[in-house]
Amino acid sequence: MERLASMSHPTHKNIGVIGLGIIGRAVVGNLRHKGFPVFVWNRSPRPVPNFVGSPGELAGICNYIQIFVSHDEALLQTVKRLSESLTPRHLVLAHSTVAPDSMRAAAEIVERRGARFVEASFTGSKPAAEKGELVYYVGGTDAALREARPILEASSKEIVHIGAVGQASAIKIATNIITAASVQAAAEAIALVQALGVPLEKFVEAMRVNASYSGTLAMKLPKVLSRDFEPQFSVKHMLKDIQLASQIALSHYLDLGVTAAAGDQLVEQMQWGHGDDDYSSVARKYLHDSVPASYEEPHTEEPREQADAGEPIIGPPESEAKKLGPEDAGVADSPQAVLAFGETGIAAAGTTTRSRRGFLKQLLSRLSSGQE
Repeated sequence: MERLASMSHPTHKNIGVIGLGIIGRAVVGNLRHKGFPVFVWNRSPRPVPNFVGSPGELAGICNYIQIFVSHDEALLQTVKRLSESLTPRHLVLAHSTVAPDSMRAAAEIVERRGARFVEASFTGSKPAAEKGELVYYVGGTDAALREARPILEASSKEIVHIGAVGQASAIKIATNIITAASVQAAAEAIALVQALGVPLEKFVEAMRVNASYSGTLAMKLPKVLSRDFEPQFSVKHMLKDIQLASQIALSHYLDLGVTAAAGDQLVEQMQWGHGDDDYSSVARKYLHDSVPASYEEPHTEEPREQADAGEPIIGPPESEAKKLGPEDAGVADSPQAVLAFGETGIAAAGTTTRSRRGFLKQLLSRLSSGQE
């Protein structure tokens, strides 16, 4: 992976942003702070400056268009709506975490109109986005990436060129596997420490000097121990990414046991109605009621974190959207829809759940019969 050389004098041309979730709003703010004229569109109208009536109108005003939507169908639906208005003067940047095949399909739709396409998956939490410190994993031609760089620099601290379109999506999905699994492992470690009566603050102290400590744990452990599950990256979005990983694994005959187990815990959170909480809420069931009295949140630099936090979804036309329920509710915004998103991924998670339940039933049976 090579890092792209910097350009010191960005061009100030109109930029369109589609999707005003947590990340999209932060990117808009950073672009405007850097002096770019920005126009925006979201499926539900928002009382914000330069809100336009449709993606086509956005394309008529802006040469550069950034897309922040949360799943494959939404991305393809968006570029199809844009395609009627795209010309060779346009550059489209897609920031969704989707299957590599979906990203390539989006690129094909855009490029058929003579426009350029850049894949720009990102990593970074809500605070990182607000501070303009996202990290972009990018894919596309050298010419398109050079053109996109000033736009990406406005909201990032690093841009990493992965390769051709689709490859950056593969990297983003792979890194999210590690993020989900590390938080799940930490939650289980907390359960073990509590069960043995060791103070949790000692666990945190030990982890800080442990080789397995990471930026993710530096960010999440304090929030987990204080029961702060305000979404930086929601359960439903992490589950979507884990399902993508599971589907890709099945198509390549790979056994991703840890990924399936992490997905199982995210599914459980969805079933409990916590889909909009931060994905670290998988630790909720392992925590005792009391918070360690002597625990103090450490003052650490904001680490990187994989995130699709709060991305809005470009849904069907309004007449169909009303059938889905509340305003802004997209396909992946309900537990049922997320569970249906990747049946193969859920099947793997379901197998893990059944095994665990079988173990627990056997354990309870032994206890009740007096067996050790």
